[in-house]
Amino acid sequence: MTTTSILAGLLVVAFAVLGSAKLAAVPAMRARAEHVGFSVSAYRRIGLLEVLAVVGLLVGAFVPVIGALAGAGLLMLLGGALVAHLRNGDGIRETAPAVVLGLVTLGYLVLMVGDLR
Repeated sequence: MTTTSILAGLLVVAFAVLGSAKLAAVPAMRARAEHVGFSVSAYRRIGLLEVLAVVGLLVGAFVPVIGALAGAGLLMLLGGALVAHLRNGDGIRETAPAVVLGLVTLGYLVLMVGDLR
């Protein structure tokens, strides 16, 4: 098992859970959507993108360029999440998940790009 596959596995688990919860509009996700100023419908679309990224990460095990593209998409989503939290005046507790997952995603991308060369 490589470091790349471990990071991909962490991202798959995290975003399968988060994306599914957003798609299902569970109460906690409804509250988060409202907190950052998104409609539930917009939050569901973000959840769909997260679930699609999970599929891309899984396909990336066989087609690395797809995994890299999925990782790039996740990094953009996480950047948007960080901006939304900072605009809302959130502190470290609220921004930490986006930062930590962003760093994991960045690590995955660096390794994937190295593998593509």
